[in-house]
Amino acid sequence: MASGEGLERFLDHLDTPDTNRKGHTMMAKQILSEPIETYPVYKATDLTEGGDQARIQLGDQLYTLRITRAGKLILTK
Repeated sequence: MASGEGLERFLDHLDTPDTNRKGHTMMAKQILSEPIETYPVYKATDLTEGGDQARIQLGDQLYTLRITRAGKLILTK
C-alpha cells in the first residue's frame, strides 16, 4: 500500500461517526495535509562521541547535553 493510501484511510477513519470528534477531525486533516518540514537529525550518541555528555555552544553560551542511565536527554546551561 502506498503511503498516501494509508493517510487517506486514516483520514477516512476520522470521519466515521464512531470517532465523534468532528472538530478534531478538521484540525487533524489540516495538520496532516500541510507539507512536512525536514530538520537535521543527530544521534545523541554521535554528539557525545559514544560517551554520556557533550558540550553544545550557542552564540556565547555553553550548554551541557547529558544522556541519563534511563536513556533520557538533559540539556543544562
